[in-house]
Formats: sequence, structure tokens, C-alpha cells
Amino acid sequence: MQNSSLPPNQITVVNGFQHLVQTELLGEMNAICWKRELLGDFEEIVSKIVLEENVTLIEEEQLLALQLSEEGNCAREIILSDMRLLEAHGADPNLNLIKSYDRDAQFPFFPTDVYSFHVDRSPIPLATFLCTYYGASSELIANTDAQQKILIPEIRQELRKIYDGEDQGFETFLSEHFFDLHFEPKPNAAIHSFGLGNMWRLATDYPDSQVLPCIHRAPLEKPGEYRLLLIC
Repeated sequence: MQNSSLPPNQITVVNGFQHLVQTELLGEMNAICWKRELLGDFEEIVSKIVLEENVTLIEEEQLLALQLSEEGNCAREIILSDMRLLEAHGADPNLNLIKSYDRDAQFPFFPTDVYSFHVDRSPIPLATFLCTYYGASSELIANTDAQQKILIPEIRQELRKIYDGEDQGFETFLSEHFFDLHFEPKPNAAIHSFGLGNMWRLATDYPDSQVLPCIHRAPLEKPGEYRLLLIC
């Protein structure tokens, strides 16, 4: 089920970058959205980047070298401004042109690629920032609408079949292989689009965090259309 509205209590919408980075993630709230309607021709930028791999990192020098129309230049200036804001905040933003991500086929019953609903993990207090400028947008699901996949009996039973260690090491095995980061939507769960142009700050899973991490995923790309994504 697709739904463009935002889960109540989980999302806070702000109107500027400083509010995005300064608003505290607290209680049920684990995602902050700087909601924007961006001007400029982001499709022109996409059309002029040579895709070297399925996911191509666009360096700032490469972006600056593009010969663009006035509308394309407007889009470029927005991207550069976003990157500088994030860098000044201490983040390390990457601008990616995405045809598709690698799929995980090692365990067909439990893929751990980014197309699966998952949370991000960090060893230190850190948030994920992202903004989709063009193409299919990332998606999130309310924590109350999802179940950790390793707790589903049928899946847990299959995971035990591939684990060959002592019983007391099973939970460590799940964590080391990132199985514990993935979630299954509950029946009739609403899937929410991040939308184009909006910049997001998502809570991650880190030691002693008091907030549940935000459950999200990469969308399936539209046929013949790339994605332009800023993430850190």
C-alpha cells in the first residue's frame, strides 16, 4: 500500500536546514523532514552524467564541469548548497546517480540489500541524511507497522538452518550478517514516500540510543529512469 501522508508522531516537518539538524529526535519521533519544492531542471543534470556503474558517485568537480541551461544551473546550485550545508555540519555527503543497487541473492528467503525495509546502524551517535532530487523516491514505514524479520518464526527457523555454531552465538551471528536490521511490513501497512526535493534526517541504530531507528528502503527504480540521490 502506497501513501504519501506521513506517520503521525514519527515525523516532524521543519522549514529550514538549521531546524533539520537542531531538532531533537525524541520519543516516537525518529525522522525529520525539511519539506521543499525545488526549482531547477534536475533531469538535465541526470542526462549529462555518464553512468560508469550501476551506482556512480558524482564528484563536485564533475558537477561543476557540466554545461547546463539556466534551469539546470539552478538545480546544480541547489545541490552544491545542500552539500556545503551538510559538510559544515560535519557530514560527508555523496551525490549518487543510480541505475540500480546490487541485489542480495545469497539467501533468497532473506535478502539484506537496500530494497528491503531496514534501519541504518552506527557505532556512534549519528543520523542518516538523504534527499532524492530526481527519479523514484526512498520510502519509509512506521515502526508500529513493521516486525523485525528475525522474530518471525518461519524466518528464524530458516536462519537456524544456515547457522552452524553454538546456540549462545546465534544472536551474534544475526547481527554480524545484518539480519537484525531488516523488517517485514505488517498486513495493510502503509508505505510512505520521502518525496522529491525534501531533505531528511533519520534516526539510526547506535549504542544507548533512546529513539527507535527509522525503517526505510530504496525504491524499485522506474524502467529507463535513473535516480539522483544525496546521502550521508
